[in-house]
Amino acid sequence: MLNQQIAALRKDYIQASLNEEDVAPSPFSQFDKWWKDAEKSEIDEMNAMTLTTSTVDGRPSARIVLLKSYDEEGFMFFTNYESRKGQELAENPHVCLLFFWKELERQVRIEGTVSKASAVESDQYYNSRPLGNRIGAIASPQSKVIPDRRFLEQQVERVTNEFKDKEPVRPEYWGGYIVRPTLIEFWQGRSSRLHDRIVYTITPEGNWTIARLAP
Repeated sequence: MLNQQIAALRKDYIQASLNEEDVAPSPFSQFDKWWKDAEKSEIDEMNAMTLTTSTVDGRPSARIVLLKSYDEEGFMFFTNYESRKGQELAENPHVCLLFFWKELERQVRIEGTVSKASAVESDQYYNSRPLGNRIGAIASPQSKVIPDRRFLEQQVERVTNEFKDKEPVRPEYWGGYIVRPTLIEFWQGRSSRLHDRIVYTITPEGNWTIARLAP
């Protein structure tokens, strides 16, 4: 089964290092530092992150979503609550987020639990979106089987006509989620696959511990 051509693909990571004495006491401060580094590097869609969810019986699924805000409360994204991921989040609130910034040879892995953002936050973000995106959120029955592309186009046309003379209103089935982390790992690529991995883990008292993991 081994494909030697694929197996031979590799890159040695040599840009930077990550040491315990160099990281911030708070994982949110450390994330903010790396986020600013990514901004300076002009990474394309630096807010793209893999969201992994799972069913109650542990069947996982993953997809790319976009980070829309972060602070010490957590990491926020938006989606259709009735989509597959929305249904899985309702069944099982334990999730994982993963950023991969290849230009910086870095990853950030976030484990935690998710809850819905407030209606005010969801309205605020929804109303800031381009008109086409707002209409699409109403028109698309996300994750449901549809007969063809024309069906989707007809739904968009219908919703566009419905809101021709008024602003679209956020549907109740669309809004934000906040991932509140219990673990955040910062991964810096190093040569010979001897990567630096610094992990923050929250204690029952709400404090963060810092440790190094073997690569």
